[in-house]
Amino acid sequence: MLNFEKKGKGKETLVLLHGFMENISIWDDMEPRLSENFSLLKIDLPGHGQSEIIAEVQTMELMAEEVKKVLDKLNLTKVHLLGHSMGGYASLAFAEKYPEYLTSLTLFFSTYFPDDAEKKEQRIKSYRIIKDAFAHYARAGVPNLFNPNERDTLEGKIETALEVALSTNNLGALASVKGMVERTDKKHVLENLEAKILVLAGKHDNAVKTELMIKNLPDRTNIKSYVLDCGHNGHWEKPGICAEIINTELLHHLPKNLIL
Repeated sequence: MLNFEKKGKGKETLVLLHGFMENISIWDDMEPRLSENFSLLKIDLPGHGQSEIIAEVQTMELMAEEVKKVLDKLNLTKVHLLGHSMGGYASLAFAEKYPEYLTSLTLFFSTYFPDDAEKKEQRIKSYRIIKDAFAHYARAGVPNLFNPNERDTLEGKIETALEVALSTNNLGALASVKGMVERTDKKHVLENLEAKILVLAGKHDNAVKTELMIKNLPDRTNIKSYVLDCGHNGHWEKPGICAEIINTELLHHLPKNLIL
């Protein structure tokens, strides 16, 4: 069973899935800003945080199955599901396998596109360094996930992100990278899912091709997208704005200070 933490007594459950080299602590800045009408279920994905590695190749489908086990243990049959980066990939796999569980699906600085050939090659080349020099891999990569125009003001957040990354089991990270390489195109999930779909993206996101992804979103009334002036980590860079959007779009709660 994956490690999880449940907070709040709201009527609707919001499941939060972190990204690669992250854990449930990444939601700390957003948690107090999210609506009191949510019960938050934060889950450590396989090989991350306090969750054990479950396979040599941790595919997104395998992660989705493990997330479902948590929901079933807690007798949850209808939830809002939000995934950051790799957590978004796992969320798409969940939506494909278990659409009846979802009230909404939020891609949080993530994408429905599979890795292109260049990205796959980069990931495959990273296998050895993740296994043998993980600290170097994390220190080289983490700062590039933040808005380069705000590096000075985000220095503390970058340090936090690096600490979280370095706490990750390197073999868990390796198994997850191997799983991400195997991802397939999930646009059809967005085309067919009846639940509400919310997309939050970063203008300066170096890990996601934001402009291309937004341009190719299916033209459906249940899909809403926002592009923010930040990098890949909205939960650290713009926690207040991200939380307001989530509250508004998933619960239709307008922030109190919003003048129409």
